[in-house]
Amino acid sequence: MPPTHDWINDPLGVVEGMFAASQSSPSSGWEAKVVEFFKEQLKEKEAQILVPSLNDVPLHYLKPDSLVKFRCLVQDMFDPEFFMGVYETVDLATNARTLRCGKYKDVTESGVDVNSRSTVTAERQTFYCVPIPGENQWAKDGFAETTSNQGRVVPSTSYVPSRQKRSYEEDEEMEVQPQKQKETHAASTGAADTHGNGDCKRQETEAPCGPAASASHLDLNFPLPGEKGPSCLVKVYEDWDRFKLNDTLQVYGILSVSPALSALADEKDLFLDPAIGLDSAAEQRVHSPPASLVPRLHLLHAEQLEHNNPLLPGAALQENGAFLSSALGEMAAVRAELLSYFTHVLLGDALAAEFLLLHLLSSVYSRRDVLPLGKFTLNLSGCPAAAAFTQRLYQIVQQIVPSSFYLAMSLQNLNQMRLVPRKDYVANRLVSGALQLASSTSLFLDETQLEPGQLDATGVRNVTALGNLITWQKVDYDFNFHQMEFPCNINVLIASEGRSLLPSDCHIHLQPQVAPPHLEEYLSSIHIHPQASSQLNKFRVFLSLARLLEYSISDEVTKAVEDDFVDMRKDDPQSISADDLHRMLVVARLLSLSLGQTSLSRDSWLRAKHIETLRRSRMEQHKSVNGNEP
Repeated sequence: MPPTHDWINDPLGVVEGMFAASQSSPSSGWEAKVVEFFKEQLKEKEAQILVPSLNDVPLHYLKPDSLVKFRCLVQDMFDPEFFMGVYETVDLATNARTLRCGKYKDVTESGVDVNSRSTVTAERQTFYCVPIPGENQWAKDGFAETTSNQGRVVPSTSYVPSRQKRSYEEDEEMEVQPQKQKETHAASTGAADTHGNGDCKRQETEAPCGPAASASHLDLNFPLPGEKGPSCLVKVYEDWDRFKLNDTLQVYGILSVSPALSALADEKDLFLDPAIGLDSAAEQRVHSPPASLVPRLHLLHAEQLEHNNPLLPGAALQENGAFLSSALGEMAAVRAELLSYFTHVLLGDALAAEFLLLHLLSSVYSRRDVLPLGKFTLNLSGCPAAAAFTQRLYQIVQQIVPSSFYLAMSLQNLNQMRLVPRKDYVANRLVSGALQLASSTSLFLDETQLEPGQLDATGVRNVTALGNLITWQKVDYDFNFHQMEFPCNINVLIASEGRSLLPSDCHIHLQPQVAPPHLEEYLSSIHIHPQASSQLNKFRVFLSLARLLEYSISDEVTKAVEDDFVDMRKDDPQSISADDLHRMLVVARLLSLSLGQTSLSRDSWLRAKHIETLRRSRMEQHKSVNGNEP
């Protein structure tokens, strides 16, 4: 078996060795053996740590054709492409013929006999993948700490990275400042010409020449504004049907950044048939971007991510009994700490803090027909418009959930932002929108930013899309001639002054119990100091773990709940409806999970009834005082 540094630094050597061995035994099933070999190697946590990450290590520090990993979201799926799975090369000096493997490569060796009868054409699928949208910095840092530093060092002493490379941040700056990009590009081209070699013969991660290389024309198609990090074309060879759009994956694959890819793209642009039209040129730029900006990754192994919290084991919790039992034992104590913290944040309102905590650990666990079960969208009204209360609240949420996005519900944002992804048939790609989010992302809608004015057609579509997301946990992607539903699992928190214009599963009005003279100073003081990261980590583990726990209700408790419901309706049938019962059951489920209990107990049901009664009583009082509010 190859040593560790071989299969990480030279995975193609492993592939070609198995291919060569298969020539003497055609029925050996070498392709399945390759996949199984890398899968076995990556079962060990220590081996996964040794593989450098495209999320954390700048591209120019990674060795071409080495094994790398990428934590990502499948943003788009391109059409399948054909490639030479097996081809034959001819040595012009000796006329010797050699069979070569074309899998996991973008560029073949020289001397290919295109007319050889031994050529085997195969098919692969291409996914356009981006870093997980809205992933918070603490989560990124946590993953970076669990990856070996060897990715930042040159993995092979024979490979020295060029220092004339741009970082991703510089690439992004080039996109934002096209003029600066043009000047830099012109200067680098001129420098190449003065050396007597203006062709595309630079190192693999430099900005390639040619019109297709202009970063100002390349939209990396991140769903959220301001995102940084690499996007990547992932080439999939087997079982690509098991992957879906918007899946979050940990991909292990062979990194390909050959400058020939950019040269080929330039040639295709130059020799396009005029009869085809400009559509093909636009599609070519999207589907074959410069490898220095959008590297290729030939997939050897991929894992579906249950979560993106670096503090939790990556595999199923049931396989980590020691971690699970230890974490469950601490949940009640951590819950009490987090509830106290939220109460302080919400100006002493313990009931609102309770519902905020339950909201943050809610998740869609099943769907019954079109109804998503488990969602718990919270509308927290009564938020002070002054002192940036809602922004402070979001920053606190941001500190404890792995992925989140803050959307100010201003008239300008609603009328101008693209929330729903749409299909661009000219470039043959899915143009992302802000609602193309990974599962379990926390979406914070700040309605205190809404000002008087008129929604235009785009604004109306955006508000409708947000309403559908909240009610049905789905987003209808725009395919021009039709809409296509994509289910999602997004936690939506709506902060507003009065009742939200959007629907919600639970509405509670904030009742501050303290009135600090300087609200801004009070809010600034509630941040947990970075040195207290152990306490923050407890909160982070608590919320993520509670979302992943299995939950059930015994027949005995189900019967007790039914009897309770009948009794509650006896005195006043109008006092409680089926929707109220459903909400109480959701609250009871979340309350149980927050205590580390995987089944509903009688005590948890009574506690859920109690806090729901308090909330409804508060809302009735608020309604009587503010008759204009529903």
